[in-house]
Amino acid sequence: MSVYLCSTVENYRADYEHEADELINMARESRIYDLKKSNVQKKEIKAKGEVVDEFFLVSLTKNIQDPKNPEVNVKLNYEV
Repeated sequence: MSVYLCSTVENYRADYEHEADELINMARESRIYDLKKSNVQKKEIKAKGEVVDEFFLVSLTKNIQDPKNPEVNVKLNYEV
């Protein structure tokens, strides 16, 4: 059986808008994948009708290779 990773969608939390923008710019410059889509959403945490915290949710869609003709077997490694 041959299994190839072709694309991923990753979601990140950024505390500040400039950090979200920097994350997107770094993803655009990658030589490992093509950034196909990015999205930033501002989220607010409210308590009793008041905003007590806010953050930015960043979504990145990364295309690693064409699923019609995959060439490389890519393995992801997540570290904590």
